[in-house]
Amino acid sequence: MNAEVMDAGSNRDALACSEELSLRALRRLPHVAPGDDLAALIDAGLRAEQLTLEACDVLVVCSKVVAKAEGRYLDLSRIEPSAAAQDLAAESGKDPRLVEAILRESERVSRVARDVLIVRHKTGHVSANAGIDQSNIRPPDAGTGTGPWVLLLPVDADASAERLRQQLSAAWGVQLGVIVSDSFGRPFRNGTLGTAIGCAGLPPIYDQRGAEDLFGRKLEHTLSATADQLAAASDLIAGQAAESRPVVRVRGLRFAPSSRGASALCRRPGEDLYL
Repeated sequence: MNAEVMDAGSNRDALACSEELSLRALRRLPHVAPGDDLAALIDAGLRAEQLTLEACDVLVVCSKVVAKAEGRYLDLSRIEPSAAAQDLAAESGKDPRLVEAILRESERVSRVARDVLIVRHKTGHVSANAGIDQSNIRPPDAGTGTGPWVLLLPVDADASAERLRQQLSAAWGVQLGVIVSDSFGRPFRNGTLGTAIGCAGLPPIYDQRGAEDLFGRKLEHTLSATADQLAAASDLIAGQAAESRPVVRVRGLRFAPSSRGASALCRRPGEDLYL
């Protein structure tokens, strides 16, 4: 495929795909600590593995390493649960301090059950526990608190993706896309799926309304969640346990540069059937 960036023309969501996509995980990313220059670490890892970046390559970066670089650690021993958190903890069986942290990161509670707390995050994404994670993390400084420690989502994953995009595009002299991904569950389906919570440089949604199908009928409702599809594909090789592959390069797309972020994937509360 010609790797040149597409001309958006009148379609702000212009995107095309070849008959083949390639996904390659970066293997040599060190443990990320608060204050680390994540773009520089990714750039060094790519060069160490003799991997290149070309126009329209997309880097899918796990939200955990973004959050670590941004210092989004929280020591639950310093949290004082509110009455609301204690009530939800009794209903869900969760640590009241964790519930309080979840409430502070959320704008509303969607569902509560035993071991389940589904909320709408301040950024608009709906997920379990506001995306707060306790796996694969170590305290940023063991002397600063007693724990247990948790890791919050990036404050603004779209902005995080844009910073990475700008730095890496400048380093390689090409236009890139960057996705910040996390693992979300889905209504009525078992298992989690890689999901875009941040997006920069590429269309998060491919709007195909108005295009014709094989028989000339115009599509009326076809909106493909491009950023989510790429996050889900990358999740297959990034892994969830000890794989330590938080960055995946995707090659084979062509797209017009886009200023829309992953927030475009979130339905407004009034349109969300599950809230």
